[in-house]
Amino acid sequence: MPESGESARLTAWVRGRVQGVGFRWWTRARALELGLAGWARNTEDGRVEVVAEGPREACVKLLDLLRGCDTPGRVDGVVERWSEPRGSLTGFAER
Repeated sequence: MPESGESARLTAWVRGRVQGVGFRWWTRARALELGLAGWARNTEDGRVEVVAEGPREACVKLLDLLRGCDTPGRVDGVVERWSEPRGSLTGFAER
């Protein structure tokens, strides 16, 4: 995981009952509140993939929210991957 104060790229795969329940919209709203850029999309296997770039602290907060109990639907688990930001993202989209 990147050090504090750095920009980071978070990729998270969220499994559970997360499709068709407003999860991507909710994720977009939280990411925009945190000042993150990226996107959320449904995958064919029923998960939601979330990619977010911005300050590491904001990415960590988003990850905590994804794992929290206030999400739409039901989250059974979240797998995360941290990497260097690419800097090509603007806004936050539902794909």
